[in-house]
Amino acid sequence: MEPCVRYQLRDGIAEIRLDDGKVNALTLDRFEELAGAFDRAKADRAAVVLGGRPGVFSAGFDLRVLRAGGAAANETVRAGFELAERILAFPSPVVIACTGHAIAMGVFLVLAGDYRIGAQGAFRIGANEVAIGITMPRFGVEMCRQRLAPAHFQRAVGLAEMYAPEDAVAAGFLDRVVPADDVLRAAREVAAQLATLPVDVHAASKLRAREHALAAIRAAIEADAATPLVS
Repeated sequence: MEPCVRYQLRDGIAEIRLDDGKVNALTLDRFEELAGAFDRAKADRAAVVLGGRPGVFSAGFDLRVLRAGGAAANETVRAGFELAERILAFPSPVVIACTGHAIAMGVFLVLAGDYRIGAQGAFRIGANEVAIGITMPRFGVEMCRQRLAPAHFQRAVGLAEMYAPEDAVAAGFLDRVVPADDVLRAAREVAAQLATLPVDVHAASKLRAREHALAAIRAAIEADAATPLVS
């Protein structure tokens, strides 16, 4: 069986692609594969392009896992939160190639990137937890707070508003939108530019700028574990 997460190092850029052939539903196995790919990128001291499959970056957690509840569901949720936290603090630049829909946990991974390029098209970007009957996790609140414009933060978190890609730029989910066929190329170009930054200086500056956000996100993860999303 082909792996759902692929890693390719080329010209100092680590390209990590998530493709399960469907909607890139996120499971514990997927998070472990993604974490392993980021381990490789860190060892390679490479800038990262994290992308999905055509039309879908990720539709979020596998709802079958969440609906089953229990320890496995809560372990999956925590793994997803901690992966986003890790990407937010990753020492090398991380460019997101948002190749289509990015929903719930999928959009939290988008929000963790340093520069986020989205695909033009009839795609939905946002956190739909409230719309599907889930109180927004504290983690999700903090991930949105640290990137979204204040007015859109309220609409995204409390009202579960979903955004078209162009509107997602104004909201703060994305930095830029390009034609769908150009997303990966544009992400590689940005990553190549960012790869010229002194890695250690970039890492230290990122951690300094995100110190308060990362502390809030870590506290949120621990608080969410005490009152799990699923039971």
